[in-house]
Amino acid sequence: MIKSLIGMVMLALVGGTAQAQELTVYTALEADQIKAYQVSFEKTNPTIKIRWVRDSTGVVTAKLLAEKAAPKADVVFGLAATSLMLLDKEGMLQGYAPVGLDKIKRSMRDPAEPPKWVGMDIWASALCFNTVEAGKKNISMPASWADLVKPEYKGQIAMPNPASSGTGYLMVAFWLQMMGEEAGWKYMDALHQNVAAYTHSGSKPCRQAAAGEYAVGLSFEYRANKTKKDGAPIEAILPKEGLGWDMEASAIMATTKNVEAARKLLDWSVTEEANKLYSENYAIVAYPGVQAKLDHVKGDVEAMLGKNDFVWSAANRDRVLAEWMKRYDGKSEKK
Repeated sequence: MIKSLIGMVMLALVGGTAQAQELTVYTALEADQIKAYQVSFEKTNPTIKIRWVRDSTGVVTAKLLAEKAAPKADVVFGLAATSLMLLDKEGMLQGYAPVGLDKIKRSMRDPAEPPKWVGMDIWASALCFNTVEAGKKNISMPASWADLVKPEYKGQIAMPNPASSGTGYLMVAFWLQMMGEEAGWKYMDALHQNVAAYTHSGSKPCRQAAAGEYAVGLSFEYRANKTKKDGAPIEAILPKEGLGWDMEASAIMATTKNVEAARKLLDWSVTEEANKLYSENYAIVAYPGVQAKLDHVKGDVEAMLGKNDFVWSAANRDRVLAEWMKRYDGKSEKK
């Protein structure tokens, strides 16, 4: 009897310790996506609890780099691949091949063996256009990036600040690669004349357009689709010249002391179940055959993805952002 009681106490202590295991995860995922991912992961890993630290892409990237000497994160989950490439360059990531990696598209993972990061989904730029407000102001619906420099859009555009928003940076990187640097900066000079404000979130311009603050919000296809689905009087527009894009990906920090728990999260991230959840938000995911059409986004997102050299985007990020801030930061909203 005494032995049984001792055994029960020991099991309770072990179980309590296991249940208390906490994984600190830095993310730039949208807040309304996190819950479903966490529920699915913890269903098969009930002894691991995730503590999320969430912000926009640029803020999370800067935070991780600032903490390089004493990292606090165990895992980075759902951050731009270009940001993870910067962390890898600083020696901050450890290689790991998740169980089931062989089923993931090779184009959506770090080519190193083992990979330092593994892709989840692709997100791409889109315009949120408020048809009601535009009608009141006699503003026409844009079809292209070029349209946005027309005088009728003056003061009617909100755009994410690329220094704090990955959505903002993927647009800037796309324009510079598509047009060439001289023409790209010239385009942004003209666009700047029509921009009312630069936000520190990729979602906010779409929400502002939905609320009628501006006629046009430069955002991304997930937010445009969800905002329309929620009943806002907007149209989701994919500019005809092509879309800036980046890949959400995940990685394990080199300094984590919770290696096994971190690996379990990466293992889950490449499963078909996880990718089906990603596909509820994005048209393109890493698992072949798992695709979803965004009901309120007209056009083939994958076919419209523009030129994006990840190596160039990562290597030139600091230089491009410094130039952008020098030229346009005067219209950025206060943090």
